[in-house]
Amino acid sequence: MDKITIEGTSKTPTIIFDSETGLLELKGRSIPENSIEFYKPVVESLDKYASDPKDKTSVNIHLEYFNTSSSKCILDLFKKLEAIHKTGKEVVINWYYEEDDEDMLEAGEDYQAIIKVPFKMIEVGD
Repeated sequence: MDKITIEGTSKTPTIIFDSETGLLELKGRSIPENSIEFYKPVVESLDKYASDPKDKTSVNIHLEYFNTSSSKCILDLFKKLEAIHKTGKEVVINWYYEEDDEDMLEAGEDYQAIIKVPFKMIEVGD
């Protein structure tokens, strides 16, 4: 499988998904015009990856802001990761948030309550 690298813009996050190392990263702002289309290649790659995942999959989410439609797409990604986790493979989601960003911390906690995958909340200073 190919490595996916999507360069971030002012409206879309940088996304890196490397199936060889089991690493998925989202960083930046996620307010694309069409979230479903934007996240589609990552969702499809995760589907393929789920058929033969690495023993450990690491996910780093470091978003400054995301809109409602992006939150649904992120949840879809997490559900695919949850399915991998249920097969006995290790999946860890590292949720990064700025120390003064209560909204992003709460968003991570909301996902953590929904998805049965280990979450690590990581506070980052300015």
